[in-house]
Order: sequence, then structure tokens, then C-alpha cells
Amino acid sequence: MAKKRSCLSISAFLLIAVAALGAHYSFGQSKEEAAVREALMKSASSFEKNDMAAMTQVWANDESVTVFESGHANYGWADYRDHHLGPEMKEMKNTKYSFSDMKIHVAGNTAWATMKYSIAADIGEPGKTRHVQGAGLATAVLEKRDGQWRIVHWHSSAPRRGPTPSPTPKNP
Repeated sequence: MAKKRSCLSISAFLLIAVAALGAHYSFGQSKEEAAVREALMKSASSFEKNDMAAMTQVWANDESVTVFESGHANYGWADYRDHHLGPEMKEMKNTKYSFSDMKIHVAGNTAWATMKYSIAADIGEPGKTRHVQGAGLATAVLEKRDGQWRIVHWHSSAPRRGPTPSPTPKNP
């Protein structure tokens, strides 16, 4: 009887230990996923606010950055910031930029996320503005550097638009 009780005690202890270890691992993983989500959302929020200083806090600020958007490539943070992001942010006003259907995966100090994005903004000079809207798919790759998740790669694409219909010829 004592032997049976001892086996049950050991089994119960092992079961609790395994459950605690699993809960710890699961919590750690979701904590990292939440940190990646936070970095991506901060990137979107910074874009909406035209806040380049905040952008530098979530992007890697070195040559490891690659960005592929709409068939164009940027290599390195300076190239992306100076020839793409900065001019785009300067041109857009009243910007709304959001992510949905985000799926995040973490493996050590590397994470990747897929998502849907939507964007709307006013473009142009005062009195000559036009409202634009768009949506598409994106993939981000992040690295954990000095305890912070940094975006090192971004790839987005929008659905192809159909050709503009030709005007119907008028009969003479």
C-alpha cells in the first residue's frame, strides 16, 4: 500500500512538473509573440503619425534591412528611410494604416509574421489632394537584438488591378 501511495505521489509530482513546464514554455512563446505584434503595431502607428523617430525604434537601423514593395526593392535602412519611407510619409496626410489576420511565429531570436494590411491617406498639395485607399498582404521578418524585436525584412503586395476599360466609342 505504501509503495502504491509512493508511486501515485511521484506520478502526481511528475504530472504537475510537466504541466508547469509546458505552461511556462507556452507563456514564454506567447510573450514573445506579443512583443513581435507590439513592434509591428508600433511600426503601423508610427507610419500613421509620420513619426520617423518612432520608426527607428522598431526597424533595424543598418544594412541588413530589405524591403520589397510593389515591385521595388530597398537595401539597407538608409536606402529605405531616405528613398521610400521618408518621401512616402511626407506625401501622405490623414493616414490610416492597419493590420489584420496577423499570424506570428517565433523561433529563438527570429520571428516572422504574415498579415493583411489596409491603408488610406490624402495625397497631394493643399487644394489639390486626392484620397487613396489600398489593401494587400504582407510578410515581416524580425530579429531580437539587445532585447528588442526589430524589423529586418518587409514584403508587401497588393492585388493587381484590372485594366481600365476603354471608353465606348460614340457612333457618328
